[in-house]
Amino acid sequence: MNARNAIDDERWMRQALALAESVMYITAPNPRVACLIVRDGQLLASGATQVAGGPHAEVMALRQAAGRGLDAAGATVYVTLEPCSHYGRTPPCADALIAARPARVVVAMRDPNPLVGGQGIAKLRAAGIEVTTMVCAAQALALNPGFVARMTRKTPWLWLKLAASLDGRIALDNGQSQWITGPAARADGHHWRARSCVVLTGSGTVRADDPQMNVRHVDTARPPAKAIIDTRFEVDENARIFDGTKTWVFTKLSDKAKAARLADRNVQVVEMPASGGRVDLPSVMRWLGEHEVNEVHVEAGSRLSGALLQAQCVDELLVYTAPVLLGPGMGMACLPALEDLAQAQRFEFIDTQSVAPDLRLRARHIERWKALLQTVQTGNIE
Repeated sequence: MNARNAIDDERWMRQALALAESVMYITAPNPRVACLIVRDGQLLASGATQVAGGPHAEVMALRQAAGRGLDAAGATVYVTLEPCSHYGRTPPCADALIAARPARVVVAMRDPNPLVGGQGIAKLRAAGIEVTTMVCAAQALALNPGFVARMTRKTPWLWLKLAASLDGRIALDNGQSQWITGPAARADGHHWRARSCVVLTGSGTVRADDPQMNVRHVDTARPPAKAIIDTRFEVDENARIFDGTKTWVFTKLSDKAKAARLADRNVQVVEMPASGGRVDLPSVMRWLGEHEVNEVHVEAGSRLSGALLQAQCVDELLVYTAPVLLGPGMGMACLPALEDLAQAQRFEFIDTQSVAPDLRLRARHIERWKALLQTVQTGNIE
């Protein structure tokens, strides 16, 4: 491929990724995928994956083309994830593309689903269609880290949201925390709730703040489920978090009568193994992965935040920092003292954005991100 074609491929793929981002809130447990059909430098049609059970991106684009009296014969198709090759909730997209007879298909990254895993690409090539892979693969992964994580390591991608002062306090010594950051930061945080599959908190936060943990400030037809880590099953049955949205309570103790009452409010109580006297958090992550959860958004107190970090469950930090100093108070995460800096968990800043008057920082766990990226990169079957 010449340099000009490579530049064009990247330009069109970035446009496809932007379209995939437009369905951020609706596709779970499926990945966010988009497809463009291009001929002679002109966009003929485009489409993005719909709600689970609905059409995938390739089918949406082909339908749009047909509706305009156009077809994909001889065109180049750009798709942000390898076309599926198996029957799931919908028929194989690879078959739909083969029937449409494009000259070429450009794929951002290989599908990590073991039911696909290169078979869609192989199927297209066997049909005589030229396939180019790994175009903007890292950007495609960034759009779907949870799907890739669930398919490869069997657990979701988890980000820990924190709102803190410049000196790292999330609350005063007396527990007061509302509000350290401003309205813009709080509204921005709802985008991250909306894109997640589950909003997770701890029983201490429910007891202290009685939060709703729902999505506001963002329109979404697919509200995320809620989850509470509640080791001793002490949560108040009348807490505002129990609003009829699907909710899971993870505990090591169970009161069958209380669980039955909560079940009437769409709450499932899940007994989990214990570790160190508390709910075993890696077991919770595996359970969520088994239940098709791609992304977990955590808003919790310092104890649960620290426990998740210690259990190696945190993939990303989402930190809203306010330009204030609070002095003595509650730190961001309750962690044990380290004897050596080499023991520290290392994160890498990937984004800094002003949400005036505050600052939003994003940092990924270096090794956990590299593991997913390596999976995507070594998935190249060229």
